Amino acid sequence: MSAIMPTYGRLPVTFASGAGAYLTDQKGRQYLDALSGIAVTNLGHSHPSVTRAVTEQAESLLHTSNLYGIAQQERLAAELNQLTGMERIFFCNSGAEANETAIKMARRHGHNKGIANPQIVVLEGAFHGRTMGALSATGSAAIQAAFKPLLPGFIRIARNDTEALEALVKTRDDIVAIHLEPVQGESGIYPLDHAFLVRARELCDQEDWLLSFDEVQSGNGRCGALYVFQRLGIIPDVLATAKGLGNGLPIGACMARGRASDLLVAGDHGTTYGGNPICCAAASAVINALSADQLWDRADIIRTAIFEGLDSEIADGDLIRDRRGLGLMIGIEPTVPTDNLVRMALDRHLLINVAGGNTIRLLPPLVMNTDDARHVGATVADIVNSLKDA
Repeated sequence: MSAIMPTYGRLPVTFASGAGAYLTDQKGRQYLDALSGIAVTNLGHSHPSVTRAVTEQAESLLHTSNLYGIAQQERLAAELNQLTGMERIFFCNSGAEANETAIKMARRHGHNKGIANPQIVVLEGAFHGRTMGALSATGSAAIQAAFKPLLPGFIRIARNDTEALEALVKTRDDIVAIHLEPVQGESGIYPLDHAFLVRARELCDQEDWLLSFDEVQSGNGRCGALYVFQRLGIIPDVLATAKGLGNGLPIGACMARGRASDLLVAGDHGTTYGGNPICCAAASAVINALSADQLWDRADIIRTAIFEGLDSEIADGDLIRDRRGLGLMIGIEPTVPTDNLVRMALDRHLLINVAGGNTIRLLPPLVMNTDDARHVGATVADIVNSLKDA
């Protein structure tokens, strides 16, 4: 019996090293990584800039405390503010923590306005994390059921339901924020409609609500911009991110601008490890590597190559019900069951994922070359073809 709690159904492989878009297991076998540690290693494995930054920082200082100044944290905050237009940042360790911070900010905003029980609008199909606040905001009954009672304070509507949003304006006076993923990931890769997001921004301005974007999965270059809001032209008041920010080092960030930037004061929130020197050094290397050549522009190029490979090998167009996403958040929904698909891909030395029940989720790194990307699409097609015949 393993000494590790069985919270994951682990696949029968253990990796020993990685380089670029490839991982190598303990037996020396290479695998093409189209999952990126679930949207984490956006720069691929063992990126030289990140490796150098981590190595140099580890030789001098790993940790002090947020009771003192942290130069690497200040530098990273300045870099992110310059690139995003945000004004203040709270650093933490994960996406769930970044979302918890956003939730606390929304509630503080409400209390500042004299609202005793502030409500946050969230969406069906959302995933914001597994800590209690983030879990309560998440739109998945399956992962919530065993941990009830959930936290109150959330009003859930269907994704892209502008009418429901408009109705809330007329019937509620206790709403303080809208919290959403501009591209939903765990439910099967669903970009929200642009018109819905535009109206959400307008209503937040009109009603003095905060618009809060969860870009834990979609951010850090993955979707064709440093953050998706920049591609969409819709600026949130609060921006939560993590995953690709450290390219594998545990760091999250909750950024704020305007009226949101002054909500949290000394004593309101805290973290032991958040914003430590080594994780901030890694994140600075990531941000600078992404922005130096606008590496996020490769997202659509790689996406196109994946679909070229898929289309060239799929035996029948009817085998694909839908393909959706933005940049390198790619969902391919086949008409055949995907129960064994991840294991079949592993046998072909390809790492992929299934999300939202029956959607093949591809999250390749920005450093993947187009030949490898075509191979990803062709291999997925080959597996789907074989499932049809099974």
